[in-house]
Amino acid sequence: MGDRAADEIGDEGTVPARSASECDVDPVALASGIEPEQALADRQALIQLCLYAMDRAHSDGVAERIEKGLAAIGVHALRPDGVRFDPAQHEAGGAVRTDDARLEGTVAETEVPGFVDHDRLLRAPVVTVYTRR
Repeated sequence: MGDRAADEIGDEGTVPARSASECDVDPVALASGIEPEQALADRQALIQLCLYAMDRAHSDGVAERIEKGLAAIGVHALRPDGVRFDPAQHEAGGAVRTDDARLEGTVAETEVPGFVDHDRLLRAPVVTVYTRR
C-alpha cells in the first residue's frame, strides 16, 4: 500500500469521511493510493481489453457474458438495426439492395456492434445499409 493511502486510513482500517467538495474523488482509488486519472486510464484499458476479447470469443456465451459485464459498468452495445444511417455514428461495412424506397438509407443489419461508455462513443458499429436498386 502506498504511503498516501496508509496516511489516510484510520485506526479501524477505514478511510475517513470526506467533505462534500471531495466526494467526486473515487474512495476506492484514494484508499488504494491510485490517482483518479490513473484509475480512469486503467478503466479505459480494461474496457478496450474486454472489447478485444469479446470480438475474438469463440463462444457466444462468453461474448454475451463480457457484454453483460460491460453493461453493468455503463458500457453498452450499439446495434442500430432499422435506424437511419448516420456516418457520424455508424461505419458502413456494406450495402444491400432494396426496391422499397422507405428503407433506403437505413441500417439493414449490424455486422459488428459499436459501444458507448455512458454517452461517449468508444467504437462505431459497422453496419450494412439499404440502397435502392
